[in-house]
Amino acid sequence: MACPSKAHTALAALREDLAGEVFAPGDVGYDGARAVFNAVIDRRPAVIARCADAADVVRAVRFGRDLDLHIAVRGGGHGVAGTALGDGALVVDLRRMRAVTVDPAAEAARVQGGATVSDLDRATTPYGLATTGARVSTVGVGGFVLGGGTGWLDRTFGPAADNLIGVELVTADGRRVRASADENPELFWALHGGGGNFGIVTAFTLELHELPEFSVALLLHLPRFGPEVVRTFREMIAAGPDELGGAVLYLSGPPAAFVPEHLVGTLLCGLLLTYAGGAQELRKLAEPALALPHEAQLLGALPYPRAQCLLDGPPGLRGHCSAEYLTGLPDPVVDLFCERAVSMPVPAHSRHMLLPQGGAVAAGPADRPVAYRTAPWAVHPYAEWADPADDERAAAWVDRARADVRPWSTGTVCLNLIGEEGPERVRAGLGVGNTLRLEKVKRRWDPDNVFRFNHNIRPV
Repeated sequence: MACPSKAHTALAALREDLAGEVFAPGDVGYDGARAVFNAVIDRRPAVIARCADAADVVRAVRFGRDLDLHIAVRGGGHGVAGTALGDGALVVDLRRMRAVTVDPAAEAARVQGGATVSDLDRATTPYGLATTGARVSTVGVGGFVLGGGTGWLDRTFGPAADNLIGVELVTADGRRVRASADENPELFWALHGGGGNFGIVTAFTLELHELPEFSVALLLHLPRFGPEVVRTFREMIAAGPDELGGAVLYLSGPPAAFVPEHLVGTLLCGLLLTYAGGAQELRKLAEPALALPHEAQLLGALPYPRAQCLLDGPPGLRGHCSAEYLTGLPDPVVDLFCERAVSMPVPAHSRHMLLPQGGAVAAGPADRPVAYRTAPWAVHPYAEWADPADDERAAAWVDRARADVRPWSTGTVCLNLIGEEGPERVRAGLGVGNTLRLEKVKRRWDPDNVFRFNHNIRPV
C-alpha cells in the first residue's frame, strides 16, 4: 500500500467523491459492512466502498489502483470461501446497486451488479417471465451468473451463464466497457463461467423465458427409505420432461404446518420436485414418488420467487460445502449417498443434496467454460453450524461425502458450489482447454491480477 500520508489524503478524497458510503477500520458501521454470510470468514479490508452507481465503481477502482490495493467485489456475499472480502484490500460493495429493469417485449432484464436472486425473481414474475436463479433467494446474481449458475430451472432454461446476453463492466484500469456477442466477444465468452476475474460487472442483461406457472412437491420420508426414494427419483428424471427438476436432500424436519410435530428437528430424507408448469401436471409426474411411504406431503402451485426461498437459511452461521459431478447414478452411489447422510453433523442446519442435470444443461454451448454440463448428476454436501467447536468435524464430513463418490466423478465441478480447493480444482471447473484461453483473456483485461479474490485465473 502507499505511504500513510498519501493513503490518508486519497481516503479523504474518496469519502468526498463517492455518492455511496466509505468504511475504514474504526469507522462506525465497518464491522457490519465486512460481515458476510459465512461466519467462518473474519477478514479486515483496508477500505470498503459501498458504491451507489457505476461511476462510484470507477472512482473506487481508480482509488484502489492509485494505492496499489488488491480489489475484492461484494455482491450477495454468499461465497463460502469469503471471496467478497480480502485482508488489507479494497472491497467494492455493490449492495446499493440492486435495480432490475424488465423489457417484456424483448424478454430480457437488465440487472445491476448488486441485485440478489430475489430482486430478479420479484421483478420478472409479474410479466410471467423468469430465468435460471440460484436455489437460495439471497444469493447475489453477479457471482452466481459469472460462476455458471445452477438452479431449479437449469434443466429447462440452461445454467444462468447460458442466459447471459450482455454485460457492463469496469476494468482493472478503471474504464467502463460493454461486452456481448458483437462487442468484446472474447471477454464476453470468458464471462460465461470464468467468474469475477476480468472486472467488476455493474449490470447484466439476461434472457428471460415464459414461466406462467411453477409448482413444487415436497415429500418427507424416514431416512431408512432413502435409497428407494433416490432410485425412484432417478427413474422419474430419466423418463420425465426437461421441465421437471428438484433434488433429494437430507435435512432436519422443519417447523412447518404440514410436518408432524414429532418429526420436527429429526433427520429426514426429503424429495423436492420442481416443475415449470401447473400443479395437476406435476401431480401426475409425481405418482411414482407419491406411492412411496412418506410422513409429510406438500404439493401445489407456488410462485417462483417463493419457491426460491424454500431453502433460505439465516445469516451468521458457519459453513462449508463442496460438490462432485458424476458420470451416472448406479446403485452403489445411491447407497453411499444415503449412508453418509446419517452422519451429517448438526443436521438442524446442514443438508446433503443430490441434484439432477441433463436437459438444457447438457444441450447448451459446449465451448463455454461450464465444464460440468455433461454430468447427469451432482452430489452437494452442505454443512452449516453455529458453534466454532464443530468446525473440524463439519468440514471433515463434507470431505468424506465427496470422497465416497469420487470413483464415479467426472472431475468437473460448478465453481459456485465449492470453496477454496486449489488451482487444480479451478481448472477442473473451467475445463483445461478453456483455462488456457481464459488465461489469455485475463492477461488482456487484468494483467496485474488485481481481481484475485475469486476462483482465480492467473494471467499467462
